[in-house]
Amino acid sequence: MQRTLHMCLVIAIFLLLFGAEPVSGAENSETEVREFLTQLFAARSEFVTNMPSGLEKYYDQKYGSSRHAYRVEANRNTYLHAWGEHRGIHFVDSQSRIRITRIRIEGDTAQVTLTHSQKLSYMYANKILPTQWFGLGTWHTLTLKKNKGEWIVLKEWYLDPLNENPKHIPGTPEETEAFPAKKEEIQDGKKYKRQKAVAYANKYAGSAWGAGNKGRYNPKYLNYNGKGGDCTNFASQVVGDQEEGGALKMSGPWRYYYSSGGNSTWVQTDSFKNFIVHSGYGRVIAQGGFSDLVKFTRQNPDGAFAKLFPGDLIAHVINNDVDHFSIVTGFDDNGYPLVNSHTADRFRAPFDLGWDKKTKYILIHIND
Repeated sequence: MQRTLHMCLVIAIFLLLFGAEPVSGAENSETEVREFLTQLFAARSEFVTNMPSGLEKYYDQKYGSSRHAYRVEANRNTYLHAWGEHRGIHFVDSQSRIRITRIRIEGDTAQVTLTHSQKLSYMYANKILPTQWFGLGTWHTLTLKKNKGEWIVLKEWYLDPLNENPKHIPGTPEETEAFPAKKEEIQDGKKYKRQKAVAYANKYAGSAWGAGNKGRYNPKYLNYNGKGGDCTNFASQVVGDQEEGGALKMSGPWRYYYSSGGNSTWVQTDSFKNFIVHSGYGRVIAQGGFSDLVKFTRQNPDGAFAKLFPGDLIAHVINNDVDHFSIVTGFDDNGYPLVNSHTADRFRAPFDLGWDKKTKYILIHIND
């Protein structure tokens, strides 16, 4: 009995003295990882407006996967600045915020998942206008490695449309000047609650900077990001949600079943486009490439985009197939159309950001 008590006392003292150490070490490691990630994404934001910004120190060139992760960021910034040159703008500020959802540390390796919200501010080069801004949002999975006492990015994956070839950006700064200035007057019609549709798009734009609902989607709908993309599901919600959205009535093949999800017309791009146009809920204003749509024509003397209103839709077409849907939520002070979308998340972002000269657009007005 005494021996048992003695052993228990020894174990208790041992745990008191040493048992907390691994927990403390784990806590310290997680704190280090969180600090590293905060610094990493802050450096990426600075990289947008202050190239170079010392971003290389967060990677290790001796690992192929780490080199690739760095090149993704470098290429992303190259595209952003090339797009800005084509639109006659320059970026003046970038802010970053992350929400870490999971950290698992094993030895000198950490697996992390997080969401990244980014605010990009820009100014027009040849016009006296206030600073403009838009929000982006992405989901990231990272593998970090501790190397000589410092964490580095070993691998990273995230879906981000800003990885297009900067040599394939259509349009010129002169064409951007063709956008007519528009007032964001949003009026409801008899059938379509346009104001609520725009408010819904802004509230549920997910992880994009500026979105509401604490950066989360509407939980009463399934998230289709892991099933081919959530953009059309989101567009259907915006125009069709009866409580918070545009309140177009579910009709025929266009339905969402809250017990099982949306049918094909609700969630698939081409089916949704065909339904909206042929049902009478919407009509095509114009379609074509960027330069085609900004032209002044007899049919569209102010350009096709002048006929768009907040709450309308833009279908993005590649190789004759609708690849993406976005919702018009307003215009910047130069009249540039701004959109919200899912996959990846966008909040009042320029409609063509992340698309190249092969992309065609279908501008769809929702009939009021």
